[in-house]
Amino acid sequence: MKTKIRFVAYSLLLLFSAQFVQATQYIVQSPNKALTIKVDIGQDITYSVECDNVELIKPSLISIALNNGITIGKNGTVSNSSSKEVKGDIPLVYGKNKTMEENYNETTIDFDQNYSLIVRAYDEGVAYRFRTRLGGDVVVNSEQAEFNFSGTPTVWYPEADQKMESWERVYTFHNSIAEIPSGSFSITPAMFSYPTGIRVVIAESDLSDYPGMYIQPSGTNAMKGKWAQYPKTVTDPNDVYKYHRVTERYDYLARTSGTRTYPWRVVIVSEEDKDLLNNELIFKLAKTQEIINTDWIQPGKSVWEWWHDGILEGVNPSGTLSYESYKYYIDYAAANKIEYLTMDAGWSDSFVVQVCNYAKSKNVKVILWDFINLPVTNPNRITQLKNYGAAGVKIDLIERDDQIAMNWIEKLAKDCADREMLLVLHGCPKPTGLQRAYPNIINFEAVRGAECDKWDTTPNADYHLQFPFIRMLAGPLDYTPGSMRNKHLSQFTPIGTGVPMSIGTRAHELAMYVMFDQPMGYLCDSPIEYAKYKNISEFFSHVPTVWDKTLPLDAEVGEYAVIAKKNANEWFVGGMTNSKGRQLEVSFDFLDAGKPYEIQVYRDNDNTDNDATAYTYETLKVTSESKVKFKLSPEGGFALRVTESSTSGIEKETLDNGFLSYTKHSQLYIQAPELLRNIWIYDITGRLSFQKTIAENNVKEYTLNIEELNKGVHLLRVETENNHYSNKFIK
Repeated sequence: MKTKIRFVAYSLLLLFSAQFVQATQYIVQSPNKALTIKVDIGQDITYSVECDNVELIKPSLISIALNNGITIGKNGTVSNSSSKEVKGDIPLVYGKNKTMEENYNETTIDFDQNYSLIVRAYDEGVAYRFRTRLGGDVVVNSEQAEFNFSGTPTVWYPEADQKMESWERVYTFHNSIAEIPSGSFSITPAMFSYPTGIRVVIAESDLSDYPGMYIQPSGTNAMKGKWAQYPKTVTDPNDVYKYHRVTERYDYLARTSGTRTYPWRVVIVSEEDKDLLNNELIFKLAKTQEIINTDWIQPGKSVWEWWHDGILEGVNPSGTLSYESYKYYIDYAAANKIEYLTMDAGWSDSFVVQVCNYAKSKNVKVILWDFINLPVTNPNRITQLKNYGAAGVKIDLIERDDQIAMNWIEKLAKDCADREMLLVLHGCPKPTGLQRAYPNIINFEAVRGAECDKWDTTPNADYHLQFPFIRMLAGPLDYTPGSMRNKHLSQFTPIGTGVPMSIGTRAHELAMYVMFDQPMGYLCDSPIEYAKYKNISEFFSHVPTVWDKTLPLDAEVGEYAVIAKKNANEWFVGGMTNSKGRQLEVSFDFLDAGKPYEIQVYRDNDNTDNDATAYTYETLKVTSESKVKFKLSPEGGFALRVTESSTSGIEKETLDNGFLSYTKHSQLYIQAPELLRNIWIYDITGRLSFQKTIAENNVKEYTLNIEELNKGVHLLRVETENNHYSNKFIK
């Protein structure tokens, strides 16, 4: 990491004191001066958070109680403090951006009782953590982490299950913390919103050898941390093939080293919703990279049989898994530049080596599903899977985040890295930045993904516009999109066995590949189905899963989002709406000025309101000055691939004789053989000058006022109900 650090050291930073008040205040501001975290130290330690001098979190208590009689954060005596400014770049193996800037201010406060409090302020949020130097081992009895909000924020609340076994949670909107049901608690991240539009997200980072944090109401406008206590007994402890559910717990959180750092408690603050789509604070706070050689870590896309039960229409209608059925997936992957095949639960030792060998001959790599208990109890299990020929493993059914389970995950990451194996975590706790230390962890589930199409309606369009702003702050997903069985919610029925449906339009589904962070991008549907749509297979061939630049364009939590992402010389743009139809405009001012571009468009059309599978594929020409409006159906979207045009301007455009257009004075008259849908006009450079969607449903003729167009040659393109036509005219 190329980093510049400026230190300021002193015996005691006394910024606030009075003769009769034994309290010291430390103030840390973000580099842009917008965020402030204040720490007050007396008999207790409290922190508070401000944005632009407006208090968001009131003084809130923090401490950790140990079994040796020490409570970190209570009755401590400050011995020293130091501050530093850090500015540099974090090296990345892959991500949503090619480079990541690290820019923060930090103060460390040391106590005579052999512990420290570390406080950081970034432009994206603030965080604190404790560090101890106690020697030997300790037992953590409890932790106190309060979040006392100023005013009455609304809440996007991902309520947890009482047994702490699931992180695939829906979001419930509450007008206040007081509305949250008594006795409930939520997973993190969780979002709190102020009337000013400021969003506050409570989260954690660098979780290691410690249980994960939940939060629960603690008074009218306050939340506090909650953790899974250390397991005492589990179900079926001697049966490796059965779930090990925790049935009884000790009255403490962790057994751990007395010399260590504890997880970061994180407060993300955003004044604009769209900025949350590119906020990587949790990653920045996490432990630095442990893997030296990373050349073998290759994100990509994967075909996958589980979602559609392996049913291949006309080829394998029963869905029986075999060498021959997997060959079909591999052949499709090889033909369409899909890098991986994932063999989910149900693969057999009898043919797995044969499948891996065939995949290798086609330059397709294989990821094998496995149950968490197997590698946890068998130290040779990962080696065995690698010897089969696998390039990675998908570990499932962890379903715990107590200290023991979190240690399983970190050991798995290291074991896989030592064997140059990718790791997909499914049925897992939410991420907290471990993929920074171990970038071979390619995806985390902890989301109600496409698998839930089989049993409920939770992976719906409203949910798709909630979790990218909240859950995705924690890290990448394992959502597994790609359904071609698109339905509106009113037409949807869960199908547990067989081929399920999905909620949202076809264009909405394609937009997920741009909107969602998923370094391993799954194609959940059948290759037979994809082969029916050549332009969709082409989209899958080209859309990347990791990016050089991410640029959120417009968004509102729970409503809509538009994002642009760049890889090499190509941009992709994804737009999604919730259950409401709306019109969204894309300004292409992020493109290089003076260059012509072509966009391949996948969008909703006039039939999509009734048929969620209906979409329009078309190509348009744009420049950095272009703005294009898209009409989205309820649960709709659009996906765009933007490439530099191979020709400049409109001089080489192929024209059609299928329709008539002519000008008279300042009017352009259009006569088409079929019903008109859309009209576009480009100037001689190929820049989009005009766009019109025809609202009427039975119009073959249309007259446009072109008075505002520049004089010269223009290209006219029209879309009818079945075709596209082009012509030139002179004004």
